[in-house]
Amino acid sequence: MTPMRFLRGLAAALLAAAALAAAAKEAAPEAADPAVEARMHRVTSELRCLVCQNQTIAESSSDLAADLRRETRELIKQGKTDRQIVDYMTARYGDFVLYRPPLRATTVLLWFGPALMLLGGGGALLLVLRRRSRMTDAAFEPDDDDALLEGGSAAAR
Repeated sequence: MTPMRFLRGLAAALLAAAALAAAAKEAAPEAADPAVEARMHRVTSELRCLVCQNQTIAESSSDLAADLRRETRELIKQGKTDRQIVDYMTARYGDFVLYRPPLRATTVLLWFGPALMLLGGGGALLLVLRRRSRMTDAAFEPDDDDALLEGGSAAAR
């Protein structure tokens, strides 16, 4: 392929990409009422996407999240309160759907597990450091760098 042909192909690809970018539009909200859309976003931003699990329903682009947003809009139009909508989702999908699950016997590890793991790791680190500080220098193997400094070679051992 000649350089000129390559440059023409590259220019055509860039021109096509620019045309697609110019034609792209921001998606219009599905609800005709901005208040319903704002309330739907507020409620769904408190609920976890069951497919993505690291995004809220409001942020996720999965099909399930789109269905749950649509269902939330319908519940809002039916006059349900935010609490009733969250309770409905929790009854249907369990506490896992909540980003801030309630403190219950089944969620204690979820709430306090990270702190317990951090304390356990810190305790293990202190234990290892304390044991190492009590060891004599003879208990450690010499580094290869130390052997090189003394005039020997690491490969000679």
